[in-house]
Amino acid sequence: MPAAETELTYFKVESEEGLPEWANRDHVARFFHETMKPWHDSIADIQRGLDYAFSRAKGEGGFLLLARRASHLAGALLMLRTGMQGYVPEYLLLVVSVDPSQRGKGLGTQIIQRAVAECQGSVKLHVEYDNPAKRLYERLGFTNKYAEMRLER
Repeated sequence: MPAAETELTYFKVESEEGLPEWANRDHVARFFHETMKPWHDSIADIQRGLDYAFSRAKGEGGFLLLARRASHLAGALLMLRTGMQGYVPEYLLLVVSVDPSQRGKGLGTQIIQRAVAECQGSVKLHVEYDNPAKRLYERLGFTNKYAEMRLER
């Protein structure tokens, strides 16, 4: 395979207008939804995350990091600014996923490390206890500081 087809290219997207034509908003939402199963979010929830990341409202914003191999989306990560700091970290890693055909090659690690390097502050994420990705996050230095508790309505 030619080197150009095996190399990864990264794209940091901070606005709706910055989305490349090969990864429009609907494509990215479906990518996250399909490749994160069974720990996936709904497409509507992912779209709301994209709305927040691309928002120019005070205290909102973030970025989408895309990894492309050849002409295919190989991985993606959505990072949100929380508008906070200290007790609540400055960033929330909302979703990250790698195409199943690209797993086991270190791409998830690379995407997360690259995204964290773009952040000017602490990063938090939520992961279910039985999700195998939890071990990856721990290897990258994430710790389990608090138990999340919810009152669902």
